[in-house]
Amino acid sequence: MGKVINLNKYRKRKAKLEREKQADVNRRLHGRTTAERAREDLQKRQLTRAVDGAKREGEAGQGDGEDSGADTPEPGAE
Repeated sequence: MGKVINLNKYRKRKAKLEREKQADVNRRLHGRTTAERAREDLQKRQLTRAVDGAKREGEAGQGDGEDSGADTPEPGAE
């Protein structure tokens, strides 16, 4: 026969482990120095600038004048 366990203690131990795990995540996210946050912000801005600079003209709905014109018939074609 298996070992008898107290479900109340099991539940409390599981909740405690979850709280400890969440505390560890919070320490990693919010426990940074001002210099670390500034460096991360600078890296994000540089990455955004690099991605925006690499975009080709006419992408993302910029309207480069090459519309297919499927709605309008060509002149003289009836």
